[in-house]
Amino acid sequence: MRRIVCAGTVLLIICSFSPAQKLPVAKPEDVGMSPARLNRAREVIIEAIARKDFPGAVLLVGREGHIVFREAFGHSQWIPERKPMKAEMIFDIASITKPVATASSIMILVEKGILSLSDRVKDFIPQFKAYRNRCGETADHARLWHLCTHTSGLPAYMDPDEILQKHGSSVDTETIVRRIARLEKTSPPGTAFHYSCLGYIALAHILEQVTGKSLDRFAGENIFAPLKMDRTFFNPPQELRHLCVPTEAIGGRPLIGVVHDPLARLQSGISGNAGLFSTADDLSVFAQMMLNKGLLSGRRILSPLSVARMTSVFPAVGFSGRGLGWDLDSVYATCGGDLFGPNSYGHSGYTGTSIWIDPDTETFLIFLTNRVHPSDGGAIVAVRRYVANAVAASILEK
Repeated sequence: MRRIVCAGTVLLIICSFSPAQKLPVAKPEDVGMSPARLNRAREVIIEAIARKDFPGAVLLVGREGHIVFREAFGHSQWIPERKPMKAEMIFDIASITKPVATASSIMILVEKGILSLSDRVKDFIPQFKAYRNRCGETADHARLWHLCTHTSGLPAYMDPDEILQKHGSSVDTETIVRRIARLEKTSPPGTAFHYSCLGYIALAHILEQVTGKSLDRFAGENIFAPLKMDRTFFNPPQELRHLCVPTEAIGGRPLIGVVHDPLARLQSGISGNAGLFSTADDLSVFAQMMLNKGLLSGRRILSPLSVARMTSVFPAVGFSGRGLGWDLDSVYATCGGDLFGPNSYGHSGYTGTSIWIDPDTETFLIFLTNRVHPSDGGAIVAVRRYVANAVAASILEK
């Protein structure tokens, strides 16, 4: 246990090793970080919980291959009864599914020569409509990289209630993808950035077409199992539901171990845009693998060139601020704060989750909250920025 004095108050941060942790632990000062400055992130979270921005949170910070901060705050749920948050709890990480599961899986197939980022979406989804202007002229067909960078022309989302009324509460992904394919496109591919969950649902469908495996199975076999991320999965098993952080209460009952995203829920919890559950500890392993250019503990998940391509702004659509799956400088990149450099990248999730990784300083932060519990009304955007700034400001030696 280490004592940190901040603003005249003695605060405690536990840095002893927990069995759930997957990386070694170090004191902040041992990796060039200021404990007092890092503790400001703790204060920001405590203040946010006091304002009832969200019931609880887990923050994990790593640097140079070590965990330097790992703490739980507040409550995992408010209804039907209050329960304390624990650092090892499992979160619905929402759109962090996109880079961690979907984009990484697509890049594995690119490395294997099964897919190319330049492949036309229409070659896998024949119904996929091209953009048509007012004069009836048709644009070029969207490519896979357009889906990965949210520049395909697809809208952000579609009404799950319409699907529910027509097909019932459980729909196969192919049915949803056919509906996505027929949607009018908002712009020609590669000309505008429109963040789209629909593009990632399409990517997961394409992956299943070419591999014969659903996204959960493919990502489990090729990413999570090799990295020993044993608390990362779609549809958490029943025996682990007690560790799942509840999200929104629907009909008075919070979703526990059931995906919050409506389109993912219609697909029985397995979707390219959302549905992945994970812990801060498991995500720290993934982040370190990315910092190691695709390698961790002798297990190679991605090649160094794939990691570089995924985590750089895609040249053909530099205006988007997006890499392949990852966000570097788009309007949604608030979870990186103001201080991390231009090579840093990350992603956020609707439920209140975020991850940010900075290769220049070998630092990552994982900030998981349950801001949608119990009524989908919690505030998170500003808090993410403040937490990231406190972490970045604690780095005194590069």
